[in-house]
Amino acid sequence: MTTQPLELKTIFVVGGPAGSGKTTVATYLSQELAIPYLEGDDYHSAANKVKMGSGIPLTDGDRWDWLITLRNAATTQLQQSKAIIITCSCLRRRYRDVFRIASYNYPAVQVHFIYLKLDEERLQARITARVGHYMKESMVRSQIESLEEPAQDEFDVVKVDVRRDQVAVCKDALARVRAKLNEYEMYVNR
Repeated sequence: MTTQPLELKTIFVVGGPAGSGKTTVATYLSQELAIPYLEGDDYHSAANKVKMGSGIPLTDGDRWDWLITLRNAATTQLQQSKAIIITCSCLRRRYRDVFRIASYNYPAVQVHFIYLKLDEERLQARITARVGHYMKESMVRSQIESLEEPAQDEFDVVKVDVRRDQVAVCKDALARVRAKLNEYEMYVNR
């Protein structure tokens, strides 16, 4: 009796505070790699959006259902694709852990984080320049206060410095994602 090799599937979470460029990087990755992309903001409840739009920071309680819903949407999408890109701030380790446990129910799922790192001053400037988004500049401070930078033992996180121009940032993120996908191909094909 032969067993079929496990087909590895990958969730790439593009994370970082508001204004770090998550949507820009995720859209670029999705287009370049021809893999689906889920915008994490689309999965917030109406109540969460109203709260954030009013300048009220979300609590952990506000975030749990959103994180779980987004993780489940990503794993569902993987039924039709080998990989998916999602955006989610993932400000704290415990939020990143919500995605990491996807492999508990789906052993073939690997999760990797692309953490977009930028200082508060530049985040504030980017948010101030944004038009029509519910996230306001007053929320950047609360996100920075909540932020737990990825630790050295979080081996599934790559940090991308976004102080450079958008093209350089997107190409850096793409190179890192391609390297990870190639690593999986080598593993599966040995």
